[in-house]
Amino acid sequence: MEQPRDPWDRLQELLDRPDAAALAAWLEALPPGEAPHLLARLREDDRERLLVQLDPQVAAGLVDRIPDAQAAGLIEQLEPQAAAAILQELQSHEQADLLGRLERPEAEAILSRMGEDEARLARRLSRYDNDVAGGLMVREFLAYPEHYTVAQVNQDLRANAARYRDYQVQYTFVTGKRGRLSGVLRMRDLVMAPPERSIRDLMIPDPLTVRDTATLDELRAVFEAHGFFGVPVVDDRGRLVGLVQRADVAQASAGRSEREYLKTQGIVGGEELRTMPLLRRSRRRLSWLSINIVLNIIAASVIAAYQETLAAVIALAVFLPIISDMSGCSGNQAVAVSLRELTLGVVRPTEALRVLASEVAVGLINGVVLGGLIAVAAWVWQGNAALGLVAGAAMAINTVVAVSIGGTVPLVLRRFGMDPALASGPILTTITDMCGFFLVLQMAAMLMSRLVVA
Repeated sequence: MEQPRDPWDRLQELLDRPDAAALAAWLEALPPGEAPHLLARLREDDRERLLVQLDPQVAAGLVDRIPDAQAAGLIEQLEPQAAAAILQELQSHEQADLLGRLERPEAEAILSRMGEDEARLARRLSRYDNDVAGGLMVREFLAYPEHYTVAQVNQDLRANAARYRDYQVQYTFVTGKRGRLSGVLRMRDLVMAPPERSIRDLMIPDPLTVRDTATLDELRAVFEAHGFFGVPVVDDRGRLVGLVQRADVAQASAGRSEREYLKTQGIVGGEELRTMPLLRRSRRRLSWLSINIVLNIIAASVIAAYQETLAAVIALAVFLPIISDMSGCSGNQAVAVSLRELTLGVVRPTEALRVLASEVAVGLINGVVLGGLIAVAAWVWQGNAALGLVAGAAMAINTVVAVSIGGTVPLVLRRFGMDPALASGPILTTITDMCGFFLVLQMAAMLMSRLVVA
């Protein structure tokens, strides 16, 4: 019988057989990036059925190929025993990442069914934040005491070849008393050395290390300055606790940028996929939208206070959204720059005054240009210079206000431990709207005799 050409049809056919071996082989042959798309199209019960049919090792390989948010959604659908079997096939940092995305009761139910040593390690790693070295490091590395000989190391490598198949083995770490890192041993030096030689004599002493609390930005700086594929991670006592890899740092940096963008768009938590539970998605969005509707009502109250002015000069209604929108755009540019500088460590939360001075200078220039353009447009449209003055002055002043707020609010929020990516937008929008509406309507009220021509 001719096989269906659509991958979706083929997946449904393999699920319905069921044929675990054929399903595993077909999934392994999928082009890169196809697995997340196909899994997203499956119904919830079919996604669970898919993972249950597969061998845990094969299922773990599939989980490793999809985004962490999608993988966590799949894991939480499984019975704890099945989830634990899959997680045990993943690397330690992947286990910690996925468990950290689950609710505490669900995570503990899975941990209770994992091996004692693996569960203890997963709990230890999950205590780290995701964007520090401890949260990014892997525990799958080779390390031997400095008194070992070349023969002893080679014997261990041969005896545990299957266990070490997924380890990074270009380098081996050498440890001293109490697990303190002493040096790094290149594999080529190990292979070519006499069996009786001590690895302490072959190692590169005092290698570059990072603390387990090193931030993502600090890690990026290390890898930008050095061409290493990975750097050993040590704790406050100099003990070797893990290995952070260049690829994981790059992936974490990209993920952080995506999350920050989503936060600026009102996605609470910085992550959402449509495979997530419906009520969770709705709750996350509403928590931001509900605040925004209150803030918008506050901004609209300014217009309500000037109903008579607006009724007398109806042309003002045309310029209110223009001034509000353009000021918001200017403010969002300032927000983006501040968020970027905070991420890179170029600016600190305590430097709000310096940022304010810099943004006011930009705001004055841009405000005069934008205000001049809208003033000319208003004058030409209505033939009224006073209307042009009101619209242009309001635009100029509100642009300065917008960039000042946009540049400083992220720093203030960060200083008080709040998320600047999520909160800066609503604050900026509300203040610029209120200020813009007030400026237009108040100046119009002051120049009413010139705006209303008998």
